[in-house]
Amino acid sequence: MGTNFFKVKIPLVYLLLILCFGFSAQAQNPKNITGVVKDVAGIPLPGVNIVVKGTLQGVITDLDGQYQISVPGNDAVLVFSYIGYLAQEVAVGNQDEINISLKEDLQQIDEVVVIGYGTVAKKDVTTAVSTVSTKDIDERPIVSAAQAIQGKAAGVNVYQPNGAPGGEMVVRVRGTTSFNGSNEPLYVVDGVPVDNLNFLSPQDIASMQILKDASSAAIYGSRAANGVVLITTKQAGGGAKIAANVQMGVSRVANQIESLNAAQYKELIDEIRPGTIPEGTTDQTDWFDEVYGTGITQNYQLQISDGNEKTRYFVSGGYLNEKGVLSSAFFRRYNLRSNVDSQVRKWLNIGLNLSYSDNTSNSVTTGAGSNRGGVVLSVVNLPTAASVIDPETGLYNRLFFGQNITNPVESLENGKNNKNNENRLIASGSATITFLPELNLRSSLTVDRRNGKITGFTPPVHGLDRDDWGSAWDTRSMNTLLVFDNVLTYKKTFAEKHNFEAMAGTSWTDSQWSQSYINGTHFKDGYIQTLNAANKIAWDNTGSSASAWGIMSAFGRLSYNFESKYLFTFNIRQDGSSKLHPDLRWGTFPSFSGAWRLSSEEFMRDIDWISDLKIRGGWGQTGNQSGVGDYSYLQRYNITRQPWFETGKEDAVPSIPQANLRTADLTWEATSQVNIGLDATLFENRLTLVMDYYRKHTTDMLMYVGVPAGPSGAAIITRNEGEMMNRGFEFSASSRNLTGAFSWNTDFNISFNKNELQSLELQKIYYDAETTDAFHKTRVVRNEPGRALGGFYGYISDGVDPETGELMYRDINEDGKITASDKTYIGDPNPTFTFGLTNTFSYKGFNLSVFMQGSVGNDIFNASKGDTEGMHDLKNQSTKVLERWRTPGQITDVPKAGFNLQPSSYFVEDGTYLRVKDVTFSYNFNGGILNKLGVSRLQPYVTASNLLTITKYSGMDPEVNQWGNSGAVQGIDWGTYPHSKTFVFGLNVEF
Repeated sequence: MGTNFFKVKIPLVYLLLILCFGFSAQAQNPKNITGVVKDVAGIPLPGVNIVVKGTLQGVITDLDGQYQISVPGNDAVLVFSYIGYLAQEVAVGNQDEINISLKEDLQQIDEVVVIGYGTVAKKDVTTAVSTVSTKDIDERPIVSAAQAIQGKAAGVNVYQPNGAPGGEMVVRVRGTTSFNGSNEPLYVVDGVPVDNLNFLSPQDIASMQILKDASSAAIYGSRAANGVVLITTKQAGGGAKIAANVQMGVSRVANQIESLNAAQYKELIDEIRPGTIPEGTTDQTDWFDEVYGTGITQNYQLQISDGNEKTRYFVSGGYLNEKGVLSSAFFRRYNLRSNVDSQVRKWLNIGLNLSYSDNTSNSVTTGAGSNRGGVVLSVVNLPTAASVIDPETGLYNRLFFGQNITNPVESLENGKNNKNNENRLIASGSATITFLPELNLRSSLTVDRRNGKITGFTPPVHGLDRDDWGSAWDTRSMNTLLVFDNVLTYKKTFAEKHNFEAMAGTSWTDSQWSQSYINGTHFKDGYIQTLNAANKIAWDNTGSSASAWGIMSAFGRLSYNFESKYLFTFNIRQDGSSKLHPDLRWGTFPSFSGAWRLSSEEFMRDIDWISDLKIRGGWGQTGNQSGVGDYSYLQRYNITRQPWFETGKEDAVPSIPQANLRTADLTWEATSQVNIGLDATLFENRLTLVMDYYRKHTTDMLMYVGVPAGPSGAAIITRNEGEMMNRGFEFSASSRNLTGAFSWNTDFNISFNKNELQSLELQKIYYDAETTDAFHKTRVVRNEPGRALGGFYGYISDGVDPETGELMYRDINEDGKITASDKTYIGDPNPTFTFGLTNTFSYKGFNLSVFMQGSVGNDIFNASKGDTEGMHDLKNQSTKVLERWRTPGQITDVPKAGFNLQPSSYFVEDGTYLRVKDVTFSYNFNGGILNKLGVSRLQPYVTASNLLTITKYSGMDPEVNQWGNSGAVQGIDWGTYPHSKTFVFGLNVEF
């Protein structure tokens, strides 16, 4: 019986699939409609979407604005839509030709924005949601999608902490909320939560929305404490379309630190250690030219889409190769994306999204002193009198006049063998069942599979002054993430006034991670670099590990609005996380918001200059469980292998000492937020203003806390510890200054945020950020309650003593001597405000866009200055030390050689800057031979990035943090990979 069942079942499955995806024949009287679509000036519009209302059947206009479409009958309604223009609906009736003119949409208030598990008309938004323009993405040399956000959204501080290839970005939505945990927002791409955007080509993005306040983000509950970035990728439209984008760019270091020449270097060292440098030394090497070169960027993207009234598809592929200004550094990505959407029945829609990427990178050692392998600082610290190669041995020089300094040329050459690779496949299938016009159920299943591989090799080198046997490493990891979502949505309008929506859903997430690693040394030569050629495999650094975590969630939303005048939204989500204690792992995160459109009231109707005016407010809670391990509440153990090769330990087994203290009450880190906002559109939709004030309070922060070691030796516990507060104000304005043949648009945003660490329980003070050896292993960041995160801590410098040449340190406690008790806070890395300004000018086919962004009021701790101006050993220094004190009575701000060097305000600088981030000039060709070739867009362009930076900061670049995405440590420059000035030439083509 069972055998027969399976023999019949398989053909039935195929038969059902054929029936579902087949096109059903229906009795109807179709007719063809033709026409032309133009703008109000009578210019034909190519690429206008024309869709039969209520179906997926559609076409687009050709280069002359002409179209032809088949409709079911006279009752059909055609919808005409085009980006930047008001959509129109036209009933077919007895017409065979329909010609229309589209009006420019000066306000776009009816734009639909994506929110959590749904969409809403922009005019009906009750929460703080920012929409990031994506119209110029294909004209900018951006590698990461996060770069498209920088300076484009109020309340979102985005900066690039270093200039390494790959575009690593730090994104902060309304300040820093967590001490040890992640402060990155949750990224959701086509409904799939992801932890980074390295896999995504920016050219594939159709829209980006940022949920900034808790009342908008609470629907994502446990991972939304830092805001949510919703990204929708491009989908197929009606009609066939092919688009290609080609970019070629060149980069050079934007700012260089000049080193002393041989004569100046000898003069300096004679003041520190007389006689060390021999007489007659001359310049031999320009280390900057030896190390820095021209970066080359190549970016090729191709997109193909087509479809009919039943099925649509979109396919894109691309290749990016970014070679850094430091020769061995690069970022390379292959990306492939496709989506298919099929209306297989009136009641059933099937969708499939596939995304594959393969990216490989190789960085160089930065954030380290020149004696620890730091390449950036070694370029300054190496004497120009030294050579790259020792002429006597033929090997790379490593000892320079008795000073051990990294040879950056050797470091870059060896670094070419190191690679960090990840390939990632995200596959998502969905089915939407429409039970009623007002009721539908969407189910989706997503698999996110990542495979990582980190490999490296340092060749063996032997000589009189070295005996390197070579080393290699290979680390491989795999992570599989499954997400299963079910969302039921009911949307209904009653009496044409009462608009109601209810949504309920569940989400299940499961993550499985594993890793294996192997290290080896003692290679015969550098020809075979795999670990099978290593004679010694590390007995204590080879092995494997694994972990897992999961989240189960239920959520819902109710929203109501009366004629879009009075609007209310309520969200709730409950999450259970395996990372937290079983008794406390479930967290409930509610939110509510409301809005009042004053412009719809009778008392406002006679005020003509106000097109739209809405006030809104909301409150909500979100959670955070990132930044802690997968088994954080449990007592865990370390595994320590024993040296089995020692006598008497041949049969030894590993020891398993206790690693931490168990946390019996570990629960969610929670953030509550209040938001009050105003949206205004003025002067016949020419000016749009958005303002928001927020108060963001984080409690039960998840932290790793040090405690006195007990009998077990464990001195770390993970616990809910402390509170954080962020308060801020955001303002953005969009204006259409001039319209017509010559147009000028301006977009401006500014964000203020004040951060405060309010309380800590067990450990009251945290020190962090140990940098250069010149500071005697002193940590320069101190965090404690009552202050903003990341404060710089040290001595206050009152300038150079004209008589002695020493830096004068302030005696804070006035005890007559300088001790550690005289240290105090000397700087704050948090900006007073950040801003972005974009001006776009258009005349006929010419377009010019100028994008500027900046930060005001933040300090930078220039730790590099300790190595390049510290004058404490035999390292070469920057030309700034030519201004050093030399004789009594000399007035200068640079101390003498060999001064008492301490971490102090001498190394703290104003990090305020204004940067001309991107200037793009383009021209759109049309008509003539292009029409005959079927080319709807031909746009060459040139873009200059980081063209000009106005700042008082003396380092290589003020947009910097060697600690990357850390919340506790910010604004430190220590041999950080410098930013580059880039010129890109590109071409956009569409058929």
